[in-house]
Amino acid sequence: MKKALQTWFTARGWKPFAFQREVWQALAAGESGLLHATTGAGKTYAVWLGALGALAGKPPARGAAPLTVLWLTPMRALAADTLRALREPLADLAPHWTAGARSGDTTSAERSAQDRRLPTVLVTTPESLSLLLARAGARELFMHLRLVVVDEWHELLGNKRGVQVQLALARLRQWRPALGTWGMSATLGNLEQAMAVLLGPQQPGHLVRGAVPKKLVIDTLLPPRAERFPWAGHLGLAMLPQVVAELETSSTALVFTNTRSQSEIWYQALLEARPEWAGSIALHHGSLDRAVREWVEAGLKAGQLRAVVCTSSLDLGVDFLPVERVLQIGSPKGVARLLQRAGRSGHAPGRPSRITLVPTHSLELVEGAAARTAVLAGLVEAREPPRQPLDVLVQHLVTVALGGGFVPDALYAEVRQTHAYAALDAQRWQWCLDFVRQGGAALSAYPDYRRVVPDEEGVWRVPEARLARRHRANIGTIVSDASMTVQYMGGARIGSVEEGFAARLKPGDAFMFGGRLLELVRIHDMTAWVRRASGKKAAVPRWNGGRMPLSSLLADAAVIELAEAGQGRYDSPEMLRARPLLDVQQKWSALPTPDTLLAETLKSREGWHLFLYPFAGRQVHLGLASLLAWRAAQQAPRTFSIAVNDYGFELLSATEVDWPALLPVLLHQASEGPALLAEVLASLNAGELAQRRFREIARVSGLIFQSHPGERRSSRQLQASSSLFWEVFRKYDPANQLLLQAEQELLAQELEVGRLQAALQRMRARQLVLCALARPTPFAFPLMVERFREQLSNERVADRIARMLAQLERAAGGGAPSEREDELAQVQAGLQFGQQTDLGKTARKPPRRRHGL
Repeated sequence: MKKALQTWFTARGWKPFAFQREVWQALAAGESGLLHATTGAGKTYAVWLGALGALAGKPPARGAAPLTVLWLTPMRALAADTLRALREPLADLAPHWTAGARSGDTTSAERSAQDRRLPTVLVTTPESLSLLLARAGARELFMHLRLVVVDEWHELLGNKRGVQVQLALARLRQWRPALGTWGMSATLGNLEQAMAVLLGPQQPGHLVRGAVPKKLVIDTLLPPRAERFPWAGHLGLAMLPQVVAELETSSTALVFTNTRSQSEIWYQALLEARPEWAGSIALHHGSLDRAVREWVEAGLKAGQLRAVVCTSSLDLGVDFLPVERVLQIGSPKGVARLLQRAGRSGHAPGRPSRITLVPTHSLELVEGAAARTAVLAGLVEAREPPRQPLDVLVQHLVTVALGGGFVPDALYAEVRQTHAYAALDAQRWQWCLDFVRQGGAALSAYPDYRRVVPDEEGVWRVPEARLARRHRANIGTIVSDASMTVQYMGGARIGSVEEGFAARLKPGDAFMFGGRLLELVRIHDMTAWVRRASGKKAAVPRWNGGRMPLSSLLADAAVIELAEAGQGRYDSPEMLRARPLLDVQQKWSALPTPDTLLAETLKSREGWHLFLYPFAGRQVHLGLASLLAWRAAQQAPRTFSIAVNDYGFELLSATEVDWPALLPVLLHQASEGPALLAEVLASLNAGELAQRRFREIARVSGLIFQSHPGERRSSRQLQASSSLFWEVFRKYDPANQLLLQAEQELLAQELEVGRLQAALQRMRARQLVLCALARPTPFAFPLMVERFREQLSNERVADRIARMLAQLERAAGGGAPSEREDELAQVQAGLQFGQQTDLGKTARKPPRRRHGL
């Protein structure tokens, strides 16, 4: 077979890389491991051809080989593309093998065929694998399985879907002790840990680093000039002419945005700028119907599309050879995401990849320079795996009970073979058993929560077919707001929008979706029936989950760039273009450095302002701002307004605050560990935040369910159900582990308390540079704008910003009056556009809190 692999490669004019040979040898030796290589370097064929060489063997006496390889992919959209790649060498290297895919997109006819006989290699998702494990004959399905491949492992490692994979692998290894496991990844900073999580504690593994020389070009589309007083999104579509010019010089390009709403806006803007491009540019995001997405993907593969405006729906794995370059609207907010998206271009060994950053405000020029510096230094963010999420474990217990049943002691030992639950103690395990057996102490009287019970032989099984159907319909850990189908009257399905957006529309309202202007006719049975509209003011759907905080790695790199600028060194085009802004910042205040903490104070008609710049990301800044405001309110009755962005935060008090005296006290107030956590929770109205987190946990654990055969529940029903459970548990079962998990997830994920604590320690260690301002600086101005957006309508915000800009520009001097007038006109036009399309809110606004005693 080794000779056959070499022949197959040579026939295509290819030569195997050293890392591909290394993987082939490791698979032939029966080893498991992790392959980390650049996007487009040939990871799929490294593992797949190695699997064929090690496992294909001789054809069976009759029929095709049974299920031998399970190929897990994190996205349904990747399954079809992966399947095409896996089928290509089968005719020459393993004609007795078959290949198929099973996911939410698989047709009923395909499912029926697979129910009779699974293919030799099955491409599937974590959710579909769990559904297979929930079959009564699950063990027999996998009796010949020899290898599991987890593609794009970095996308699963840091979330509950990765935990779901860990539990599934533990089950499969229990049945097949010699089962091999390989993961593939392109953008990870913690490779050793990633491999340990995939293979399980103390299991040996082979880490292959596929270092393949590949040219990567990271550049920035520079605005004509950098406004000296920026605010998030202030460039809006002002960069549109330059984006159009770049697309005109490219054969095929991907235009990435960070939110689905933003993709709708940019797609429509490109069409308005170049109507003749209709049919040669397209839109792709996860809420569009499968048929639409597949049409776009096919057009990309065939090189028939000039550009596709997309979101993370095209981040992963799909191989589009014609894509020449990538444009990123706004900051990618992290090095790993930048590399992932850059790899969508030049997606083949030896071809260069190019990504061009399109800043949406002037400070993103600094982020662009910092990102390129970090990439050159080989720095990539780590993904931290979750620890002991009991909602996922509870769901898995019901799945295993359906898949043949379990004996508690044996399953406990099996579960502890995973990284996530290696330290699971007997008490928490018993709580999980009690929860699936009778719903815990508070729900023991309700038959619906007796989901798993022991039979006479001590094997735990699901007692009712009704409960089994409901569980299978709700398997998974992806939790999002209820969606509503969008469909033409008497015509095709277009996609889906979140129920909360559709509920705010009334018949006759128009909205932009899938690049079309649609008019709502009526809503019935969780479907928004629409028809084409024209000449109407349109709303743009808002989907949750769009916020991307600045990563610690990229934030630290940005601070280093600012420190270099403070020393007069401007070594990149981005920093040179941003120099007018940075010069004003340094003249009126100072620039941050890795050794200093910049704070600014200002007295205005609104009150006493504090601006602090830890550069720790908006979520951490929300926690820090709330914590310092709460501490200040403990010392004297005060009320604060808060605004945050990725660079810092503002505290504003209507009553006098002696910030120079108070700030050092607040920063160095002694509290670590549990005491700090208590302060953070007290400062943030954490009960409401934890209740929202509990709603997701309740759905994963099976307390409430999105749907079951014959019923689709609305988000309002789900919210009411979860709130009832929340109150019941708090009153009658306060030690309920799911309540504790909600608080832990709130701290770890939403508030990022680990980053918060580290940021607080760094702030204490740095030299405090406190600058008293006469007027807002370029760093302070965007924070004030964030606060205005919370308080004022868009029209009043435009007037307020224009007046402030005029005053600040006069004070800064050095610019031609006509340029300043153009800039103020741009503000007015941009905000009017934002009022029509919600562009001003594309970067999700930070919550504003008030604190006082």
